[in-house]
Amino acid sequence: MKTTEVLDKPRIKEPTPLQETWYHLKKNRGAMIGLGIISVFILMAIFAPLLAPRDPLAQEVSERMTPMFTNGYAFGSDDLGRDMLSRLIYGARISMTIGVVSVGISLFFGIIIGVTSAYYGGVYDRIVMRLIDIMLAFPYILLTIVIVSILGPSLTNAMVAIGISQVPRYARVVRASVLAEKENDYVLAEKALGAGNFELMFLTILPNCLSPTIVQATLGVGEAILNSAGLSFLGLGAQPPTPEWGLMIASSKQFLTNAWWIVTLPGIAILLAVLGFNLFGDGLRDILDPKMRN
Repeated sequence: MKTTEVLDKPRIKEPTPLQETWYHLKKNRGAMIGLGIISVFILMAIFAPLLAPRDPLAQEVSERMTPMFTNGYAFGSDDLGRDMLSRLIYGARISMTIGVVSVGISLFFGIIIGVTSAYYGGVYDRIVMRLIDIMLAFPYILLTIVIVSILGPSLTNAMVAIGISQVPRYARVVRASVLAEKENDYVLAEKALGAGNFELMFLTILPNCLSPTIVQATLGVGEAILNSAGLSFLGLGAQPPTPEWGLMIASSKQFLTNAWWIVTLPGIAILLAVLGFNLFGDGLRDILDPKMRN
């Protein structure tokens, strides 16, 4: 009777990797705070036309430098009478786009370079890694400025420059992970069954190397937002009248003493966005790395 009861007892369903990650993520306070901040900015970016009270480009010269919570301006107005709240909301859309596109470019080329370099090895690996080392020898921001200067100052070129400058970082992370995986038994078994090089590299090995890459990409979004703001501040990124946070600071820095909100609020927005991605990335690192989780 007891044996029958044991056999009839339903099995406990094993959680999926995603469910397990979410379970540990909920217990990480820093990661949840970061995820909350990111969610707010993503919602602002998606629903910017619904949330913004005014046109971010509309000028009301008679309302220039209106203080916060005055005349219907919750966050005040800038030196041209444009609503600061609307510009900050639309700035979230631009900054999120910059972060995602820049990291997407870095990931695409970094994964291809890292996987192929580690898999094939030999002369190809040595040549690729020496080129990567040469790129890493340049200060990151200097390399980004050089690329933007060659392509020309614009928001699109800034995203491309940031993405290209970050390729070496992702290539090295992916290469190190593939080197650790490619001699495992499951890879040798797939090779013995006749799997081709493309299948082995991108369908067998790569999925098992994504954890450190995901963490690096999450942290990279915040860094890309910060770097794009720096390029815009230098006049190499977004151009007026685009409501980009770095450009908003650059175009109004002379009003810091008599209209502090014009400069301070975009700076706070950059701070919160970068902080959110850093907190979330650190939390993911703690969760996806079993040694750090223990």
